[in-house]
Amino acid sequence: MPDDAELLSVLESLRERGAIGELSLPDAVAHAASFVAAIPLEAERLLDLGSGGGLPGLVIAVRRPDLALVLTERRERRADLLRLAVSRLGIGDRVGVMTGDVRTLGRSTELMSSFDVVTARAFGEPLWTLSCAAPFLGQHGLVIVSEPPVSAAVGADERRWPRGELERLGFVLDPIPFPHVQRLQHR
Repeated sequence: MPDDAELLSVLESLRERGAIGELSLPDAVAHAASFVAAIPLEAERLLDLGSGGGLPGLVIAVRRPDLALVLTERRERRADLLRLAVSRLGIGDRVGVMTGDVRTLGRSTELMSSFDVVTARAFGEPLWTLSCAAPFLGQHGLVIVSEPPVSAAVGADERRWPRGELERLGFVLDPIPFPHVQRLQHR
């Protein structure tokens, strides 16, 4: 079990400033650990869409020191808080924060097609999230998206991830199950 004392302290300061709304930070870190588990070991670069208060991006950065990360946030105040958190955690040599709308950032030649993995937690509707993530992904990149609690409704997965729409966007569902997240492969 990793020692999350410094991470929890930094997340608490973000919560005190209104960037995180979760009541239980240990539970939020445990949920973010689901993203960590779904990241392939060979991944080198990761981009987090709409990083907000740093979940899951900061947890990934702490738990996977082998990765270079870019955290994105459209709100300047939140981006500044993320920069402060990155500095406090001592990970600024491999974690950057970019301010801007991801639709605009995705057209940047610096960021386009240059990531192995894109993560998204509470970012938006599933297919819209994939359309925002696609420009950042290199060939065969992965998108890892937070999933809502398991639904017992028949066909719930097909409604959330319609195969035809996924194919149109150039994605397929990864057949490997991970708790709390869905992996999608970009072709």
